[in-house]
Amino acid sequence: MTSEGTTATGIRPASAPVQIPASTPAPDGRPEILALRALKLGDLLVAVPALKGLRRAFPEHRILYAAQEWLRPIVGLTEAIDDLLPTHGLDDPLPIEHGRIDLAVNLHGSGGESRGRLEEIGAKRRMGHRSPGWDGPEWRDGILERERWASLVSWHGVPADPLDCRLRVPDGGSPAPDAVVVHVGAAYGSRLWPVERFATVAHTLAAAGHQVLFTGSAKERPRALAVADAAGLPAETVAAGHLPLDRFAALIAGASLVISADTGAAHLASAYARPSVVLFGPAPASEWGPPPGPHTVLTDESLRLGETFSPTPDPALMAVTVEQVLAAAADHGIS
Repeated sequence: MTSEGTTATGIRPASAPVQIPASTPAPDGRPEILALRALKLGDLLVAVPALKGLRRAFPEHRILYAAQEWLRPIVGLTEAIDDLLPTHGLDDPLPIEHGRIDLAVNLHGSGGESRGRLEEIGAKRRMGHRSPGWDGPEWRDGILERERWASLVSWHGVPADPLDCRLRVPDGGSPAPDAVVVHVGAAYGSRLWPVERFATVAHTLAAAGHQVLFTGSAKERPRALAVADAAGLPAETVAAGHLPLDRFAALIAGASLVISADTGAAHLASAYARPSVVLFGPAPASEWGPPPGPHTVLTDESLRLGETFSPTPDPALMAVTVEQVLAAAADHGIS
């Protein structure tokens, strides 16, 4: 990951008027912290230790998390965030009144885009990495993301444990207790393990008597259906696109095993300490890997190209075999 982690193309001048939408939470009388991380699910989950540190250090503050609206069901499960400030990337100013925020925390990166957006809102205090106009620790490449953000807030006097990444289990329990969850999707082609390999794994585990469910986003449902069909399993085993995010979290929290590329599903398995087999491609496990626990990482670092936005699977991912995944599943008691 770069120091910014964004594809934003530019920033409007600080003097541009900011329209405050109705979706911006109204003040409630408490001083407020705004934590910026306008990225995806896995990015939120690796920032949880830092957010929990902020919660403990500032019990009287209201903590707002600036990220995409679709993450709202997970935000409350962190037990560190009070509300979401809907924010879609960094192309537009943050939708909040100038001077309202007491402490702005840059959990997005250290580049000019994120710094500029936080500088625009006129917070009384700022917390981030060292850069022009900002005090803080130097940005370091090649470290675990959980450690990066926990270390950042710790440097600023907010103790945080990078292993403090657990989430609350959603109310209502799992929609399929003890299922083997096979998450077939990923944001980019570089992380897509082949359909036929997922299918062979799923067929083998289903034949052994395990309940297998295929997950993914609504856009990934056709891929999940293709995997189920190739595995000889009915369409009813495909939950992709049919589970709200909190129900998806509940499914992962109650799973007997999660098989996934390096995606939000894998990070949820870490957050709930569920056994997982995580297939790594372009992203190094040394930066995005799971915490200690019942988690197996499969990859071939010697082949990794690291081209995240490539439409084709990274060679490090393609090096992972069906036999390796089934062996890892067996190590977790699923065979």
